[in-house]
This record gives sequence, C-alpha cells and structure tokens, in this order.
Amino acid sequence: MIKMLALLTRKEGITHEEFVKHWYEIHGPLAHAVPGIRRYVQSHIVGTRSRPDIPDTNVEVDGIAELWYDDMATFERASASPEMKRLTDDGALFIGRIKSYVIDERQIIPK
Repeated sequence: MIKMLALLTRKEGITHEEFVKHWYEIHGPLAHAVPGIRRYVQSHIVGTRSRPDIPDTNVEVDGIAELWYDDMATFERASASPEMKRLTDDGALFIGRIKSYVIDERQIIPK
C-alpha cells in the first residue's frame, strides 16, 4: 500500500474557513474521478497541541490530505491522468503552499 500525504497551507487572502469549504465541497468531489485512488481523507485542522518536553516546529498547516493507492504503479498512473490534472489545477486556486510525501505505510495498531 502506498500513501501520499500532503501538508496544505491556504493561499494568502483566503481564510481558514474559506479554504476548508472549497477543499471539502469543491475539491474533494473531484477526487472521485481520479483512477486508482483507494482512499482519500481530508484532515481539517481545528487546533494544535504542544508538549512541554519537545519544542514545536514552526509550520503553519490548514489541512492534511491522505491518498492511498494499491502500489507505486497505480500511484504513477493516477498522477499522470487528466483527472488528476483537474484535481491539481483546482488545488492551485486555494492552496498557497504544499509539502507532499510518498509513504510506505506500516500499520501498528491494529496488528
């Protein structure tokens, strides 16, 4: 299983609420058309939590996107599809910054 995880920050001039509304109501449904996506989760940031023993990083994030694929070949085909181009073109309308990771997910709980 391959997962793509992206940290998203809204464009300047867009409120967090406007970002979340567009991401969920307009952007999210576009993902249904992308071939090969096994699962798509949007995590909308509602707060932060700090630990006294570990300093915070200086990262501003409005949301975390997670997309699962069966394997790397499926991920690469999906990434090259016209449906993914539509999805990324829409993302450029409201996402100001993004940091994406391709992850080999290893589940700990449950076993």
